[in-house]
Amino acid sequence: MGRWRNGSGTLTVGTDAEAREVPLRIAASYRARTRGLLGADGIDGALLITPCASVHTFRMRFTIDVAYLDRKLNVLAVRTMHPGRLGLPRPRARHVVEAEAGAMERWGLRPGTRVRVSVPVTEASPPAR
Repeated sequence: MGRWRNGSGTLTVGTDAEAREVPLRIAASYRARTRGLLGADGIDGALLITPCASVHTFRMRFTIDVAYLDRKLNVLAVRTMHPGRLGLPRPRARHVVEAEAGAMERWGLRPGTRVRVSVPVTEASPPAR
């Protein structure tokens, strides 16, 4: 997949027969990655932070599930982190998905699962005259 950009999309978990689609926010810029979910009271869906190999929950207001993904979007590990914790860096992790605690279990997201990320295609700007 090319360069990621800040925005929104869809995270698809599971096979085509049992696919689960989750609303997704993408944080790819330095500023968006630094902000993450800080100051939020919750999240509807999930947040993809890229590139990222570790996260912390200092100044967070709620417990989160964290999934570490490799370059091919395979789940390496899933952890639940309470506020005020520092996660260890994961070797081979390239992306992190964050969601409210318990969400990933409901979605069937576990180590070994491969996810897909879909972003809407933006309209091309009209040619200059």
